[in-house]
Amino acid sequence: MEHAYWKQMIEIEENGIFLVFGITRNDQIKFLHFSSVPQAEDMSVQECRQEDECRMMDEGFPLVQLELAGYDRPYERHGNKYVVTSPGCYLKYENMQDTKNESGRMLQIRQKDPLTGVCVQTDIQFYDGVPVARFVNHVTNEGEEEQVLTYLSSFTCSGIKRDGNFLYIPHNGWQKELNWRRYSFEELGFPVTQTKSIRRSSKTIEVYNTGNWSTKEYLPMGFLSHPQSGAGLIWQIENNGSWHYEIADQNDHYVLNVSGPNEIQSHFSKVLRPGETFESVPAAVGAVRADISDAFSAITEYRRRIRRKNRDNDTLPVIFNDYMNCLWADPTTEKELPLIDAAAKAGCEYFVIDAGWYAKGIWWDSVGEWKESRERFPKGIRQVTDYIRSKGMIPGIWLELEVIGIHSPKLAELSDDCFFKRHGRRIYDRSRYQLDFRNPEVIAHANEVIDRVVNEYGVGYIKMDYNIEPGYGIYTDMNYNIEPGIGTEVDADSFGEGLLAHERAYLAWLDTVFEKYPDLVIENCSSGGLRMDYALLSRLSIQSTSDQEEYDMYAQISANAATGVAPEQAAVWSYPLEQGDREETIFNMVNAMLLRIHQSGHLAQLSPERFQLVKEGIDCYKQIRKDIKNGHPYWPLGLAKAGDSWMAYGMEAPAQEGAKTRTFYLSVWRRGGEQKACIFLPVPAYNTPDWNGADMTVKQIYPVEEAQHVRINQDHTITVEYEQPVMARVFEVTI
Repeated sequence: MEHAYWKQMIEIEENGIFLVFGITRNDQIKFLHFSSVPQAEDMSVQECRQEDECRMMDEGFPLVQLELAGYDRPYERHGNKYVVTSPGCYLKYENMQDTKNESGRMLQIRQKDPLTGVCVQTDIQFYDGVPVARFVNHVTNEGEEEQVLTYLSSFTCSGIKRDGNFLYIPHNGWQKELNWRRYSFEELGFPVTQTKSIRRSSKTIEVYNTGNWSTKEYLPMGFLSHPQSGAGLIWQIENNGSWHYEIADQNDHYVLNVSGPNEIQSHFSKVLRPGETFESVPAAVGAVRADISDAFSAITEYRRRIRRKNRDNDTLPVIFNDYMNCLWADPTTEKELPLIDAAAKAGCEYFVIDAGWYAKGIWWDSVGEWKESRERFPKGIRQVTDYIRSKGMIPGIWLELEVIGIHSPKLAELSDDCFFKRHGRRIYDRSRYQLDFRNPEVIAHANEVIDRVVNEYGVGYIKMDYNIEPGYGIYTDMNYNIEPGIGTEVDADSFGEGLLAHERAYLAWLDTVFEKYPDLVIENCSSGGLRMDYALLSRLSIQSTSDQEEYDMYAQISANAATGVAPEQAAVWSYPLEQGDREETIFNMVNAMLLRIHQSGHLAQLSPERFQLVKEGIDCYKQIRKDIKNGHPYWPLGLAKAGDSWMAYGMEAPAQEGAKTRTFYLSVWRRGGEQKACIFLPVPAYNTPDWNGADMTVKQIYPVEEAQHVRINQDHTITVEYEQPVMARVFEVTI
């Protein structure tokens, strides 16, 4: 019997993701379900028998939210939330293409607005064996008049249950990176205040970024967990600038909208002339269990699939960088040579000369030429890089190519349109101008620098930093205030559109660099972790996770690093102190050993015992790094918080073909307390259907010492016991 509302139902299961689309009698496509569990039988959206239910369906459950300037929203909404967007709510379904490519299955769904002629194509890319799909929307003006785009979702999902949800939000900041918090919807301002009528309000839960520092307040991620159903959604927005997501209420359910820049939050609008197309920023969405380890395991596998293939992420060389608790941006040939000897002796494989190599004295506001300072390197920097190579290491240097200091000699060579401008004036921050990578002069300058440092200076590694946010700088008596970096007006329809176009041009330039120098390693750094996004990390192999200068505080960042970055891309500092002790040195090494070792500290000045602890840590790392590059992270104590006394981060090694055992590595930190203390930790493989009842062994692999600090309990948990308030160790568990 024909249904009065639905013309067709389309059900898809791919890689453990269940999707349901409905085609209505008036030729609209509704996105009814996206989950790790099949659609519940009691969902009202399946029936729409009653008039009210059909009305709710008419105004909700879109596949895409699309807003153009000057069009009415036909249904009621409150506040700034992106529901009932227009002409998004008028789009008519045309067709769906279902194909396969080298990554996996691809769905392409086409809709069109009959009034404006605007067409939207939604690409849903699946990845074989991974419960994550990548969503991109393409808007094409197939009409005869210009249209102004002000909002386009990358992913929208309706029908989220009203009760029992928890939202995990990743707070981020300078030296405060990767600070996840779990909230109930009520804690975020969504208490139940209506029970007898259709429930909707003006309230939204918003997480967003405006500007070129993509992660200065939050990571472009979220995790939504619903323990009652056992399902969760994890998402990441792949843009190296402005982005936005919200959870809003609509007609007795919640809606998740994920997007790049928009007009309200990001000063973004884009004129679409007839025939022009605009592409949304990509959003990856995983349909997972309501469990953080399952969620981040899935997104880790997805990150490995989408990034550029490179040797660095396959071999995981150990990095030495001369900055942190070492030369502090004051390098010279005399200072570098003993450090190079010590780093080689410790087992490092990259040696990076950090900031300061290009100028004498105070250099902050004069950068831009990126030419070696002969005062610092009398015989040239090539003498030092050659010496690094003679010790079996690959040399690297620090650059900040996107900026020009306000007193740089390079300014005389560049035209005014090479820089971000607003209201006719160049934008600056902290005495630096922002370069615009859409400009051919800028590209020529950047290419000249890369060619010189690679070919003349002998560099194989670049630490690419970015330490400004391009807004107006205003000095006051006590503070330095900066307007948000909303973008540029040069050759742009809006400030935000100029910013997005620059960011996409910068990514395209990076692609050309790797085409020319495929073995060059580029580290992504932005005052530490303030641009930790997978627009950049799909290209760059290493991410600086923080500038945190206190090793015990770094433990929380290290414990959570694999949430924001694949473990083999997460560079974590280990910087033993000149006046430190044994436990401090061990703690520093443990911070980095299940990720990427970013070694620093005055290694040449350490006592023999402490130097040996550094070398032992690096030797241990080299034994296990083959497992890190393919392993799956887990958190036996949950995600770490800044005030936690105990923290733990684990890595399950990939199963070896034919092996009957499973191997887990576990870093455990203690920070605080006066007396001897212990913590009980579960092992993920136990009490799960795939456990085969095997015996368990556990041993301390770093440092190797008589005291093991760990034991197995009868319930198959393990106890870690530390006698000092600040301690850390690495363990191996086998079952």
